[in-house]
Amino acid sequence: NFEDFKQRVIDRAKTRIFAFINIVGNGMGGGRLEQDVSDMDPKPAAEMAAKHRDTVVGFKTAHYAGPDWSAVDRVLEAGRTAGLPVMVDYGQVVPERPHSEFYLKKMRPGDIYTHMYRKFDPTIDEKGRVRPYLFEAKKRGVVFDVGHGAGSFIWRYAVPSMEQGFIPDSISTDLHTGSMNAGMKDIVNVMSKFMNLGMPLEEVILKSTWNPAKEIRREKYGHLTVGAVADIALLRLERGDFGFIDSDKMVRKGDRKLSCEMTVAGGAVMWDLNGRGSDPWDGK
Repeated sequence: NFEDFKQRVIDRAKTRIFAFINIVGNGMGGGRLEQDVSDMDPKPAAEMAAKHRDTVVGFKTAHYAGPDWSAVDRVLEAGRTAGLPVMVDYGQVVPERPHSEFYLKKMRPGDIYTHMYRKFDPTIDEKGRVRPYLFEAKKRGVVFDVGHGAGSFIWRYAVPSMEQGFIPDSISTDLHTGSMNAGMKDIVNVMSKFMNLGMPLEEVILKSTWNPAKEIRREKYGHLTVGAVADIALLRLERGDFGFIDSDKMVRKGDRKLSCEMTVAGGAVMWDLNGRGSDPWDGK
């Protein structure tokens, strides 16, 4: 049903949208639909990606709870067939699908694991250390993405992970109604969390713009070099007493916060918080 989504949403949007196609033919419908292995067909998924190369940047699997590798294997097959990366939300962690095997044997260099600080993964061991195979996966070229969402970012994982050098390659929101009205809120709020975890502002910007563009192989975007498309975010760096909430509704204080004053897409103003792009009403 990707073409229906493209016609209803992507083609009508004023800002640029790229898409990962879910390996489930019915998409992310929740419940039983996402567990239906018979609806995970790599061939039509790859064909749809080939038909819409301008929009489709890869394939996605999410929320799988089965005891086998069906979802991962089939999304990887679609990726190999189309020559595109895959993004994986691991789903339910079960003994039959060892976490380490997924990172060290299944994922290819350039494939993306999202929700890297979610509480459902065995990221941190009983001694509070990041598991060594995650660093090995990074060395192999597996991409680690934040994907904050409503339930995929907790301080008790993010804080020790950052302290021990297990840092994200890209910063992202997993934006939906459940996350935008909870601890995630928006991209600048997520970026602000990483500033307050010790990541330099320049690196926060890099991991929110250029790195994601490279991950989806759209290197013409995500930067402001000469000749680039005029996609611009004008941010304000504020200093004060701020609180940042995780997916468990736990707060961590910070003294720096980004806010968005204006966004420009292709040279056209899309968002203007304080009227910086407008003329004074009285002509002065």
